Amino acid sequence: MMSEWLGRIEFWHWLILGLGLGVLEVMAPGAFFIWPGLAAIATGILLLAVPALGWEIQFLFFAVLSIVVTVGGRTYVRRRPIKTDDSRLNRRAEQYVGRTLVVEQAIVNGRGVVNVDDSVWRIEGPDLPAGARVKVVGVDGALLRVKLAE
Repeated sequence: MMSEWLGRIEFWHWLILGLGLGVLEVMAPGAFFIWPGLAAIATGILLLAVPALGWEIQFLFFAVLSIVVTVGGRTYVRRRPIKTDDSRLNRRAEQYVGRTLVVEQAIVNGRGVVNVDDSVWRIEGPDLPAGARVKVVGVDGALLRVKLAE
């Protein structure tokens, strides 16, 4: 019964699978869905060219091509990283190093809060009252390290 169902797979099934994996890649960037998606589209094109291909050969072709394209694609991307003019791109907190800010919630036991533009950031530094001016001297994840501004 399962082989009957698998025997009815047509080229457009593979194309839809490939497009679906492409959509998943857009929704979860950085994942690897694009590579098997390309392999599924290639399998669909192969099936369109050779409609008599059995489902076993289709799945074997898809599996092998998925592995080859995934390894090849990831190797290519790793060797040729995307270059950018801004080395801090996607590291928003690092853009604040050197900026002078006003403490919103007093720094008590080394922790406090500042408003930076349109967002709130936790800070770490010497105990200071609200309203004190601090300078960002470093970043630890989403925590800004500050010192008293001069």
